[in-house]
Amino acid sequence: MKKRLLGLVLAGILAAGLTACGTASQTGNKTTPAAASSAASKDSATTAAAAASTAAASTAAASAAAASSAPAAAAASAATVSTGKTFTVGFDQDFPPMGFVGDDGQFTGFDLELAAEAAKRMGMEIKYQPISWDAKDAELNAGTIDCIWNGFTMQGRENDYLWSKPYMDNSQVFVVKNGSDIKTSSDLKGKTVEVQADSSAEAALKEKTDLSTTFGKMQTTAEYNTALMDLDMGAVDAIAMDSTVANYKITTGKMDLKTLDESFASEQYGVGFKKGNTELRDKVEKALEDMAKDGTMGKISTKWFGKDITTLGK
Repeated sequence: MKKRLLGLVLAGILAAGLTACGTASQTGNKTTPAAASSAASKDSATTAAAAASTAAASTAAASAAAASSAPAAAAASAATVSTGKTFTVGFDQDFPPMGFVGDDGQFTGFDLELAAEAAKRMGMEIKYQPISWDAKDAELNAGTIDCIWNGFTMQGRENDYLWSKPYMDNSQVFVVKNGSDIKTSSDLKGKTVEVQADSSAEAALKEKTDLSTTFGKMQTTAEYNTALMDLDMGAVDAIAMDSTVANYKITTGKMDLKTLDESFASEQYGVGFKKGNTELRDKVEKALEDMAKDGTMGKISTKWFGKDITTLGK
């Protein structure tokens, strides 16, 4: 009986011990509400940090994209103001007042100012390209210049170029020294007459054989500054040249020269383009017509000649 009672007591003690162990084991393996709350807080913080990082990265990327697109937007805006293309004008730099080198060493002249204004209205950058006059066709055909704009006579060249409308009248005259016994063209018989190579004066005299064959000699020079010096030194008796240029040179250069009252050819100035370049010709022509209408052409003419001697739109 005692042994039975002792066994029951021991069994009870063992059962209690096993129950306690089981409870401790369960407590160690389960997440308590406090622990779960702590873990949830940590997970939430981690998620928030990740979201903030992602948002910051997105903002930075957007800023970078905006900064990258800014130059492109600026360029697009600039393109509405200028095409960025160059308008290259071929001219004789020794042909004042149409185109020449000024006292400051810069290219200037009536035709060059007209060309610059036209380029501005077309949204293009102007470029002045001095050329040898007898090489003008080669320059134009090679594409080194877009046009010839320099007191360019249309008569006799009508089929050689694509022309703008004429904007000025001109005439060909003889220049002699003051005090010369040459009063009219008939007095040039047996005399030496000089002209610029490939000029409209040369072309006109080649056609007027009844006049040119009476000369003792007709010779050419590369540009008119040399011709005027030859005349001033007495190396030649007369020069055949554009009246516009002759009068300007005599007036501004204070040369002891004069033009004969009579002219031997009348002509018109225009802008010459390579055949087929209709698009550019039309743009330049429109710019000139607009300049004539709003008075800009007249103002430029008055600056150089003391009055408006242009003819476009009149």
